[in-house]
Amino acid sequence: MSGLLVISFVAGILTVLSPCVLPLLPVIVGGSMAGEKSARRAVTVTVSLGVSVFVFTMLLKVSTAFINVPPEVWNYVSGGILLIVGLVFLFPNLWDMVPGLAKANRDTTKLMSAGFMRQNFWGDVLVGAALGPVFSTCSPTYFVVLATVLPTSLAAGVTDIFAYIIGMCGFLLVISIAGQNLLARLGLATDPKGWVRRVIGVLFIGVAAVVATGSQAAIEAPLYSIFDETKIEQNLLSNMPMPATTTATTSAVSVASSTTSVAERLTVIQKDARYQKAPELVNPDGYINTDGKPITLAQYKGKDVVLVDFWDYSCINCQRTFPYVNAWYQKYKDQGLVIIGVHTPEFAFEHLQSNVQTAVNQFGIKYPVVLDNEYQTWSAFQNEYWPREYLIDIDGYIVHDHAGEGDYEGTEVAIQQALAERAARLGIGSVATSTVTIPDSDLSAINSPETYFGSNRNKYLGNGTPGAAGTQRFTLPGTPTMNTLYFGGSWNIMPEYAEASAGATVLFEYSSHDVYMVAANSGAPVKIKVLRDGKPVGSFGGADVDANTSEATIDADRLYKLVHDPSAGTHTIEIQVEQGMLDAYTFTFG
Repeated sequence: MSGLLVISFVAGILTVLSPCVLPLLPVIVGGSMAGEKSARRAVTVTVSLGVSVFVFTMLLKVSTAFINVPPEVWNYVSGGILLIVGLVFLFPNLWDMVPGLAKANRDTTKLMSAGFMRQNFWGDVLVGAALGPVFSTCSPTYFVVLATVLPTSLAAGVTDIFAYIIGMCGFLLVISIAGQNLLARLGLATDPKGWVRRVIGVLFIGVAAVVATGSQAAIEAPLYSIFDETKIEQNLLSNMPMPATTTATTSAVSVASSTTSVAERLTVIQKDARYQKAPELVNPDGYINTDGKPITLAQYKGKDVVLVDFWDYSCINCQRTFPYVNAWYQKYKDQGLVIIGVHTPEFAFEHLQSNVQTAVNQFGIKYPVVLDNEYQTWSAFQNEYWPREYLIDIDGYIVHDHAGEGDYEGTEVAIQQALAERAARLGIGSVATSTVTIPDSDLSAINSPETYFGSNRNKYLGNGTPGAAGTQRFTLPGTPTMNTLYFGGSWNIMPEYAEASAGATVLFEYSSHDVYMVAANSGAPVKIKVLRDGKPVGSFGGADVDANTSEATIDADRLYKLVHDPSAGTHTIEIQVEQGMLDAYTFTFG
């Protein structure tokens, strides 16, 4: 026996114990009994279940049309059949009461659905067949065979599927017969008044409702915390050498280090128990890079993997992620990755689409961007951070979530795994496995917090009353305190920013490589001079500072780079307003 053949057989046994199958076991036992002990009926139900799984598997491989059928359709089909069977248990003459049915149709349907009441072979077959699609969505090993072995070797794939079915049906038959024996010992195997049959009918109807509505997840979620058979299968698969042709696909089954939130090769039912479904984009205020056309997340479900990136153009943390996000877009956009930037503004000037468009052009962003000025999509995702990436798989589940900078390799591995799953589902080529390498910023050197100037959040103000608004006059201290904001001269403190004209100053002692300031002007360009440790910043000036004059011009509403020093250290930055009316929003550091 090959390694995968053995694992397939074990996986079949484990499937019966899976949280996504356990709620259905009472139906298997009850449907194979219907009021009396019968090994023949148990065999018929389990064998027909196995045949149904095999047929369902072949349909998935014969046509990608079946792959693209929403999982809810199979739930409706299975739930509908179980509902009919349950109703017939409760009302044996149901079909005779339905008017307008042709006699031939009535007799045929009655034979199929009421067969349980007469211990009919076809009725037993129907119960097993109805559950086939449900049982075939509960095993990572099943999906590995479906996606990697069958496409390369029909014989090997069919053999592995048969091993899986034999393990599943054999163990299921043991449980069914054991259940029948238990009910017989309790004196419930026969019931002249038929109440056991009615109980079984109610059971069928209840399970039908659960299957049809997809609400198994509510039942399964606590069960996964007790026993999760998928982890056993994944351990078996990860320890088994796989053919080189399956590397990209099986990477989605193995649990990668540092990416525990990435979807393993799980079924939709299992995903529903573990992951949150992605909410929709809510009432965007504008679109960029979409040719003016609205976009939704729903249009990509079942087709593509989507990375939703929340950002704000004046946020330095967001800006440092752009090289990675842009690189991922270029590398994976032809392999099924869609990136949607959700621009949620922090400040009022960032609501303007023209400002966001300028930033999109500046940072070379080619993927679609939606404007979330009212924080509606932000709230729908329950987001709290800039930047933040949500990776949404082909089924619409958030399978990876990263807030802030860093762990770029982990996010890219998650992207690769989600794309590998997509490729397997759609029967297309493999996905690149190398990761993008871009020099990271030394974030460990940042020892100063983002500092706001406006009264809403100026908690680090050292020579005034934090939260106090209005025009005030400030005096700089002789010796500043670390990470404390000081104003000099006359400033009008507004809720979001502080406003000052020529002669005003700002002082801040920081510890980092770089200093940035989010700033704007009140109509005309503003000229500021930047000092470091009491001297013109000179060659340590950032990209927006003239090294010769140590001056910067505030001519747009954005983030300005004021200090850049390859060697991190503790210094004091002083900004002197020389000309115009400055609107200062924040200091940030890098």
